[in-house]
Amino acid sequence: MLALLSSDGSCINRAMNPELAIDIRGLKKVYGKGPNAKEALKGVDLDVRRGSFFGLLGPNGAGKSTMINILAGLVVKTAGEAEIWGWDIARNPREAKRAIGVVPQELNIDPFFSPREALELQAGLYGVPKKARRTDEILEAVGLTEQADSYARSLSGGMRRRLLVAKAMVHNPPVIVLDEPTAGVDVELRRTFWTYIRGLNEQGVTIMLTTHYLEEAERFCDEIAIIDHGELVARDTTEGLKRRLDRKTLTIRFDQRLDAIPESFANLDCRLTQHGRLQVRYRSSEADLDSVLAQVHQAGLTIADLSTTEGDLEDVFVALTGDTTPADAAE
Repeated sequence: MLALLSSDGSCINRAMNPELAIDIRGLKKVYGKGPNAKEALKGVDLDVRRGSFFGLLGPNGAGKSTMINILAGLVVKTAGEAEIWGWDIARNPREAKRAIGVVPQELNIDPFFSPREALELQAGLYGVPKKARRTDEILEAVGLTEQADSYARSLSGGMRRRLLVAKAMVHNPPVIVLDEPTAGVDVELRRTFWTYIRGLNEQGVTIMLTTHYLEEAERFCDEIAIIDHGELVARDTTEGLKRRLDRKTLTIRFDQRLDAIPESFANLDCRLTQHGRLQVRYRSSEADLDSVLAQVHQAGLTIADLSTTEGDLEDVFVALTGDTTPADAAE
């Protein structure tokens, strides 16, 4: 179990609910007043279990960044309650801020500071005493030991991304929020980055992820919540969300190439691929695979190969929000 550090370096152990890392009830945020007021969050209820890898998804402007900024103490809520590791963000703001580390999408690093200086400054801002700081340990963990005393402006994009993770860890938070962490990052760095983040999660750190790369959320997250227009529209395991869609796709390759969809398939939701394969979409609750295949055989076609896939997270996202661009860095 991770412990927080108080201003004098001693451990703080406190949990109003020992099972929750984040507990949000009726959270509201309104920007502006009068007829031009915009309700960014409309009474959201959300909880995240300790030690989980949790995904928070939503279209551009859905309220994700507003929620994260409220948790981080950067935006003042209009109404509702939120606790981080048992600390109320309004009644115990200092303790709540120590319980969370946010890795932003933007590479907001002072180019004239070295990684070592940046971490020391960040630790000082959080009131971590020098005797309790883990600067060298963290630099080694993120692979920046050799660059520890180099100017940040000399670091590659991947190194700067790792420095952001390091800055979020200086106060030993039990909760880390990743806000679009791999936007603009190459494939090799993504692999390294996620290996490290998975390691943190396996050590007990609670991870909350927002991303527009839905395959990342589908691969790593235990549970996923989808927010749209300031309201929570779904929350389930990844597999549970996909089962809600109740949609499968059957791809068939015949022993001869099809140039058009046979008229006998008019009652099916199907299309031809550019390689002449037939894709049939159906709901497993309304039709089974045998009935679909029977109709194929009745058309006098010989199957050479076939495969079945379920709807993915992107299909679920579009069905729930109607948005084909799942997330965006700016809200």
